[in-house]
Amino acid sequence: MPSLNPSPEQLADFAATMPSGVPILMLNLLRYNDQATYPSGSQHSPCSGREAYARYSRVALAKVQASGGAVEVRTKAHAALIAPPDEQWDDILLVSYPSKEAFLAMIGDSDYQAAAEHRSAALADSRLIGTTRY
Repeated sequence: MPSLNPSPEQLADFAATMPSGVPILMLNLLRYNDQATYPSGSQHSPCSGREAYARYSRVALAKVQASGGAVEVRTKAHAALIAPPDEQWDDILLVSYPSKEAFLAMIGDSDYQAAAEHRSAALADSRLIGTTRY
């Protein structure tokens, strides 16, 4: 079953589990749809999953930077060496934020939330893992 957006329970667990007031890194594993899957009646023109993710990224990158964050790594995934055979990813992103509070404020922003429609349409599956440095 694909994982595209966090549930309220997952957001609450993230907020409770991640340390406060310290820099965090968010690991993104992304698998794109061949064609973006916008809801029927959507005003968005048809496009590939990668193109829909680019639509999302234009807003998301500005919001990341405004929060004090940065895309640290963006890379194409080629082969999963240790993973279930059906688990393959297209891209990996590592995004830094000054704190979990900055990240949570960003995803609560109305412009970001509107752009997230493109992310949901773009992706066949994803993972988003909160981390901190040692």
